[in-house]
Amino acid sequence: MTAIIVVGAQWGDEGKGKATDILGGHVDYVVKPNGGNNAGHTVVVGGEKYELKLLPAGVLSENATPVIGNGCVVNLEALFEEIDGLEARGADASRLRVSANAQLVAPYHQTIDKVTERFLGKRAIGTTGRGIGPTYADKVSRIGIRAQDLLDESILRQKVESALNQKNQMLVKLYNRKAIDPEEIVRYFMGFADRLAPMLIDAELVLNQALDEGKSVLMEGGQATMLDVDHGTYPFVTSSNPTAGGACVGSGIGPTKITSSLGIIKAYTTRVGAGPFPTELFDKWGEYLQTTGGEVGVNTGRKRRCGWYDSVIARYASRVNGFTDLFLTKLDVLTGIGEIPICVAYEVDGKRFDEMPMSQSDFHHAVPVYETMPAWDEDITGARTFADLPERAQDYINRLEELSGCRISYIGVGPGRDETIVRHDVLAGK
Repeated sequence: MTAIIVVGAQWGDEGKGKATDILGGHVDYVVKPNGGNNAGHTVVVGGEKYELKLLPAGVLSENATPVIGNGCVVNLEALFEEIDGLEARGADASRLRVSANAQLVAPYHQTIDKVTERFLGKRAIGTTGRGIGPTYADKVSRIGIRAQDLLDESILRQKVESALNQKNQMLVKLYNRKAIDPEEIVRYFMGFADRLAPMLIDAELVLNQALDEGKSVLMEGGQATMLDVDHGTYPFVTSSNPTAGGACVGSGIGPTKITSSLGIIKAYTTRVGAGPFPTELFDKWGEYLQTTGGEVGVNTGRKRRCGWYDSVIARYASRVNGFTDLFLTKLDVLTGIGEIPICVAYEVDGKRFDEMPMSQSDFHHAVPVYETMPAWDEDITGARTFADLPERAQDYINRLEELSGCRISYIGVGPGRDETIVRHDVLAGK
């Protein structure tokens, strides 16, 4: 039995898709336990680049069964567009399965997302406008629509009418928008029912039975630790729990069955959207990291904010997620830059913080305390063992490992699946 959780250790976009793609070829199931089509993965296979949004990266594996878990919110229109796009390129998405308990994104969720974000003005969160937050809000308010509801049109109609009884009041009276016809929403959903029905499974049962039979499951978290609604930089966060604990909830796999918690972390730091970011760069190096690293959002096209490696965040993420291993990505981007600053602590009003400040205000005003290390000039994209790396690159990794409180088991030296150094194999349990 092997159950591995893959979690972003920063603000997302760390390269989780590559990590999942590498590991997904050796497991039986790859599960997406949280999020929706608001966050994407870029995976390079055989020189071909695939930009995945709602689908688990494991959909490109020849062996694994990809599963959208109960903790996800699913935009069916986006789901089938993505499937059709993959199949047009020769990929096989026929093994995809969807938890019957996954929540569905309705058109009115997207409307509410955009309207409320606009009304926040300067206090806007920086959402993608895809209705993810409002869908999760309905889930918690117990007026959400689940995938299984499309199997019974009568139940679906009752739930849509109940949800719109509240939402139409808000749209008309508060936001001066036109009321939404419940029948229009029912027709929208039922238009996907026949295609969705064969994909629906009792995911909790299927995944746990697979583990009991000695099979392997990989849980591919969306977003990242610092965007977790409980443990991230609230309120500039997502609406779910993209931490290791959230993966258990969003898949139905209990914590005692987890064998590894793998944190994906970039050799520097990036962030999309609003919110505090202590190591953010506004100089030529920020532009260099953005350009050289190709730091543009897969799903949004937004340029990512860039900064140096933040070991305070790395230690925090290791603690919150119980990481057993780290997968360091994009090390090659730092080649030839002279000196590499590493944030080892923060300073707030003259006080040093070696760990994450407790308060939002302190974190917002945190000034990074840096130490520097010399970079390397050699091309490292051909390295396949740790010994292949230049000594300075090895020193940098060893220092990050020391500062982050967790061993670095995988090192990405390029975007390709094969451009990876494996020091410890989590699949082998060593």
